[in-house]
Amino acid sequence: MNTSKQTSQWRIVAASVCGTSHSKNQQLCQDAHHWQLLANNVLVIAVADGAGSAKLGKVGSMIAVETAIEHLARQEITGETLANDDFLRYLLNDAMLVARTAIETEADVCNNQSHDLATTLILIIAAPQIVAVAQVGDGLAVAKNSIGELIALTIPSNGEYVNQTTFLTSADALETAQIKIRREEIVNVGVLTDGLQMLALNRIINEPHKPFFFPLFEFVANAGDKILAKENLMRFLSSDKITQRTDDDLTLVLAAFINS
Repeated sequence: MNTSKQTSQWRIVAASVCGTSHSKNQQLCQDAHHWQLLANNVLVIAVADGAGSAKLGKVGSMIAVETAIEHLARQEITGETLANDDFLRYLLNDAMLVARTAIETEADVCNNQSHDLATTLILIIAAPQIVAVAQVGDGLAVAKNSIGELIALTIPSNGEYVNQTTFLTSADALETAQIKIRREEIVNVGVLTDGLQMLALNRIINEPHKPFFFPLFEFVANAGDKILAKENLMRFLSSDKITQRTDDDLTLVLAAFINS
């Protein structure tokens, strides 16, 4: 359960749905997401996409997001630490390392190889004046600032071939991870897995697609009923408008900072 000890001004709606190809084959959704609101209006988000070729990709993605968020939640993230770029990079890198170690431990316990639990991972630490992101693999993280600019915090990391990417269990995962820090007034953040990249990213100019994100950011900003908002987001992700463009698993985490 995602809880907070304070009345936070972040409003979050998130969902993962099984792709039509997996549903037809009676397979589990390989995506996973987790988030938590911490003190001082700090929001931490994790999104992962288990490799379709990995027999335990779902297990890997769940371990990755839950371990990373639990680790970040135990850290003392204050105004002072948020002001330190080096420390933020350390926090994100360390959370990824802890998540990878947890996957390796699970694989060992179950007599599997770590690549059997291969998964991507995107982490976000967001506060009203800053957003810091780390990403291994494909997927996308975006933000919108106070003057309405849409910012690509990360871009999908693909290999030499189509549909090839780096996974958290890859040997060079942490060394090649994207880590970005933006210091400005942040009003929205969004994170998604690669199933939505075709709709959310203009690959010609490698920029997020405003007609995709702006209505969704408005939706989360006005989402008063959390249960209804999640149902509506799941309905959107399962709609013909989306499934006619992609048959992959889909995860979308949306957040809006509400000034009250």
